[in-house]
Amino acid sequence: LFRAGHFLCQCCFRPKMAEYVQVARRAVGQLGGHGGIRGLLYQLLRVNDVKTGALVGVDKYGNKYYEDNRYFFGRHRWVIYTEEMNGKRTVWEVDGSMVPPEWHRWLHCMTADPPTTHPLQPRKFIWQDHRFNLSGTAAQYVPFSTTRKKVHEWVPPPLSSK
Repeated sequence: LFRAGHFLCQCCFRPKMAEYVQVARRAVGQLGGHGGIRGLLYQLLRVNDVKTGALVGVDKYGNKYYEDNRYFFGRHRWVIYTEEMNGKRTVWEVDGSMVPPEWHRWLHCMTADPPTTHPLQPRKFIWQDHRFNLSGTAAQYVPFSTTRKKVHEWVPPPLSSK
């Protein structure tokens, strides 16, 4: 490999002092953006990611939405979930279905405008009270079957007393 007429050597790959300063500045920004070391560790354990960015808005459930265009497309918008939703404590059990439809559109880049500046038009098929996914709980939806079963369970014959 040539660069300016010579082979690339060890001196060309050495980080510059400005890069170290930039890394230190970003580390201090991360600490300040999350409320210190305790907040940073809490965020890392809860969401497995530590990003800082501009707060775009908060939905009616308490989820906070952020954006930072320095990250690459698809990772530049994110949500920090609320700690309680619909009466369930969700500190360690976050789920993507906790995001209401209007914010889902913005998170997945279907629209450039967040719902704080351009509210969603009311539609009859959008719920007013958004609920997260209830699969695997006692409140899950179970459809009622109107057809006969094709396979029947085995019922043991009654014991005759002799």
